[in-house]
Amino acid sequence: MPELSTLLAYGLISLAMVLTPGPNMIYLISRSICQGRMAGLISLGGVALGFVVYMLCAAFGITALLLAVPYAYDALRLGGALYLLYLAWQAVKPGGRSPFQVRDLPKDSPRKLFMMGFATNMLNPKIAVMYLSLLPQFINPVDHGSVLAQSIVLGFTQIIISVSVNALIAVMAGSIATFLASRPVWQIVQRWLMGTVLAGLAVRMALEWRR
Repeated sequence: MPELSTLLAYGLISLAMVLTPGPNMIYLISRSICQGRMAGLISLGGVALGFVVYMLCAAFGITALLLAVPYAYDALRLGGALYLLYLAWQAVKPGGRSPFQVRDLPKDSPRKLFMMGFATNMLNPKIAVMYLSLLPQFINPVDHGSVLAQSIVLGFTQIIISVSVNALIAVMAGSIATFLASRPVWQIVQRWLMGTVLAGLAVRMALEWRR
């Protein structure tokens, strides 16, 4: 099982990433604003299922890779650091667009909302890279037992954090959009705060020696 400090560190990265605008956040906010909170929460159910599928695939794949290739851990760690830097740049680059500036969407049935949420998450490159590049660097194949068990525990930690934050965003999307629309400075502060956190985590990850 991962140590508490490892879970907290991975939880921090998961929180920073879920707060960074991406396809999942934009879709959930759009649905909540255009079709109501329940539509946003139904869509979130599909997103959550996508997380579980990705997590299980990554857990079994990472287990096989780390056991077969000696330097796979370092390659994935550096890849994850580069991706965090990319996300940091996306957060602070000039002309960045707020996820609360959304387009109108047609009203859909609960089944279609669920499936669209699932498809949006499965086609989200941020989630794929997070599981394949970020998750492995928190796994200690020597001191903490089964790589598969560690992968699943860390994966469910990310899922719980992501689903909880996205549920709150879906419920409060309308209020948040109104608040930010009248306070553009807050949008800038949010973008730079997330960019700084992600860049700091990327540097820490890149400089960390293999455990």
